[in-house]
Amino acid sequence: MIERLQNIEKKYNELTEELMKPEVISNIKETMRLSKEQASLKDAYEAYQSYKRIEKDMQEAKEMMKDSELGEMAKEEYEKLVQEKETLEKEIEILLLPKDPNDGKNVIVEIRGAAGGDEGNIFAGDLFEMYRKLAEKEGWKIEILEEERSEAGGYALISFMVRGENVYSKLKYESGAHRVQRVPVTETQGRVHTSTATVLVMPEAEDFDFTLDMSEVRIDITRSSGCGGQGVNTTDSAVRLTHIPTGLVVYSQTERSQIKNKEKAIKILETRLYDLKMQERDKELGAERRSKIGTGDRSEKIRTYNYPQNRVTDHRIGFTLNTLDRIMNGDIDKVIDALIAEDQARKLRGE
Repeated sequence: MIERLQNIEKKYNELTEELMKPEVISNIKETMRLSKEQASLKDAYEAYQSYKRIEKDMQEAKEMMKDSELGEMAKEEYEKLVQEKETLEKEIEILLLPKDPNDGKNVIVEIRGAAGGDEGNIFAGDLFEMYRKLAEKEGWKIEILEEERSEAGGYALISFMVRGENVYSKLKYESGAHRVQRVPVTETQGRVHTSTATVLVMPEAEDFDFTLDMSEVRIDITRSSGCGGQGVNTTDSAVRLTHIPTGLVVYSQTERSQIKNKEKAIKILETRLYDLKMQERDKELGAERRSKIGTGDRSEKIRTYNYPQNRVTDHRIGFTLNTLDRIMNGDIDKVIDALIAEDQARKLRGE
């Protein structure tokens, strides 16, 4: 453990020196890359500084225990430091677990109404509101990239970017099928129906992760359609991109400017292709994929939201809370923390 911490400390200090070099300061991409690498080491680096301080204080307390007057007080201090050291060692053990390189990234989230028709679309809208309120609490920024509103309310599809600190590390467990059990607005007999919406969370592709070859992309300019208020259907501003090798199609019409829609569409396409690349890598590393909490597949049922009983159950870890009203209001931290804790526990067990 100490050897690994020493290596982290050495690397952290090397990165500090690199970031001070004029040629790096003038290169924004390189500065961002090195800053992100250093940020990923920061918690372990700071924990090691605390560990060294505790060890130094323990040594001093040990020496003072020989003093006839201060010995008893020093003994108490030493015992307290031993407990602090044990607690810190457990924290360091978790910090030294293999990190997901995407944890610090922004994400693109895609929510679709699935089984249940109108009710599935309405629930997709409820999930979007839940994530929007969570983002508000966390100080994250949300930007809508694509939306297909449902006449009954909610969305057949909504795609949005979430920007902020360590967004992917908290939202990566949200991919899958979310099931709702409640009496729909359209139900006249008061019967509880089950509907679903699917969530896909993809880490934002950055320049040094993935480079899109625009010669492989067909660009079509069309007129905007659907809800959008004044200005829609009056200009050719909507952009559709088709990635010829994979057949992936991306459509953007949320902006009135064709240039802005093109920029958004390119960002979505890059992220989807990067996600595809990660899925292929995960298939090659079959064991790693199985050890994750859930498969991350959109079809996997991960969570049930039961309105009559005010209950939420995450099926992957058997975790239940009877605070559905608060969770739908963005207070989903306890569910996310439970998933992170289980993920860490599995890694500590070597699963």
